[in-house]
Amino acid sequence: MAQRDNLYISGHSKSTLDWHSARSAANSAAYLLASIRPDMHILDIGCGPGTITADLAVLVPQGSVIGIDLSPEAIEESRSMAAKRSLKNISFEVGDAHELCFPDHKFDVVHAHQVLQHISDPIQALREWHRLIKPAGILACREGDYGSSATFYPANQDIAEFQNVYQKAARARSGEPNGGRHLVAWARAAGIGRPNITATASVWCFSAPESRTCWSNLWVGRLTDSPLRDNLINGGFAAEEDIDRYIKAWREWAAEEDAWATFVHGEILCHL
Repeated sequence: MAQRDNLYISGHSKSTLDWHSARSAANSAAYLLASIRPDMHILDIGCGPGTITADLAVLVPQGSVIGIDLSPEAIEESRSMAAKRSLKNISFEVGDAHELCFPDHKFDVVHAHQVLQHISDPIQALREWHRLIKPAGILACREGDYGSSATFYPANQDIAEFQNVYQKAARARSGEPNGGRHLVAWARAAGIGRPNITATASVWCFSAPESRTCWSNLWVGRLTDSPLRDNLINGGFAAEEDIDRYIKAWREWAAEEDAWATFVHGEILCHL
């Protein structure tokens, strides 16, 4: 996840990288896939461990994909993953989403998944990404929207409290956890005309035992041993005992056979 000012509140802990590694083009960029041609050149910004990037590379055998992330650890993992998949048309670089070293009009597609919510100036970032896209190219962005995602069954007061705490802490670091709903406004502020923007939404649903466990383990891991825990405590957003309550609540929710939760994403395709 690229972020110039280290705004990514959860850091690149093992639980976070494991979660990001479960992302694929199919489950995280489905809104883009129909627009991909085999000869396209794609830039994937905030690529994390590179699993979406690698899937995009498979779809462009006559093209290429470059993945960019601010985290050297994520880039190292990306390169290892691509080597294991024997992909030849892919490369990874450490880079800043706000200021990229590529020439104008280099890429057919610039893609970013869960990046803009974590950076200090999403409008400037979009202007920079726009610069890199060829005429008739595509800008594709997908962002979570935490404020639209507080849909848990059974209702859990401690998880609801944690969601509010997380959003406050993210905003204190100049992030915007409700990035999904801002995408159209950000794109227009970056100079992209409204007729060029197609806005959609998609939802993750956690109901099956394995998906409930996966979603719960992500947050338990972040609250147990990641920068998120320290950021919440040191920022005065939660005390140790509060975090212990949140961890207990996540585990109890995942153990409920009838448990159900959703997470909403905003998406934009900008045809330039």
